[in-house]
Amino acid sequence: MMQVPDKWDMGARELIHLFINRYGFATVVSIDLEGSHLPLLLIASEGENGTLYGHFARSNPHWKSVAGTRVLCIFNGPHSYISPTWYDSYPAVPTWNYSVVHAKGIIELTDDATTAQVLESTIQQYEPSLLQSGGFIADDYQQKLAKGIVGFKIVIDELQGKQKLGQHRNQSDQQGVVQGLSLSNRADEKQLLAYMISNNIGLGNK
Repeated sequence: MMQVPDKWDMGARELIHLFINRYGFATVVSIDLEGSHLPLLLIASEGENGTLYGHFARSNPHWKSVAGTRVLCIFNGPHSYISPTWYDSYPAVPTWNYSVVHAKGIIELTDDATTAQVLESTIQQYEPSLLQSGGFIADDYQQKLAKGIVGFKIVIDELQGKQKLGQHRNQSDQQGVVQGLSLSNRADEKQLLAYMISNNIGLGNK
């Protein structure tokens, strides 16, 4: 189980679901410590905590060993190094701020029809125009691709979200971090700041 102090708890299940929908590329880790990196689609209405759908490449042997076992899915959001020079408080040390969700459940392989529907729903989420273009992906090519994948679903039985964004620090320290991130040209620091702003966390404005 991921350590999640109350001060960094992401909160309600609905907020965690929003995070998964936004950062849907996950690391799926099995009990033998094998991992696969896969896009996962969340159906929030299925089960108490939602159900995840995805697919393996058939050439990836991981699908053979995980069927019927419990797995951990890790969804990483924006993260970045935080310099102690950005704080007003002294002394201070460097740290890393980040957001992450852990979802656990038993993985079950899906039939061809369900797998095809999941592929279509995934495209609908990320690039719906492909489905509106009158057959961008030819049917015979879709059938060929379908033979090369193995679909699965994971009914989530444990769900945790963590946001370590400096929200526990005093107002001036938070404002210093915002300024430090805003002056950076690094992509990860810009993404972290954008996440903090969109979620109104760690900004030192209250």
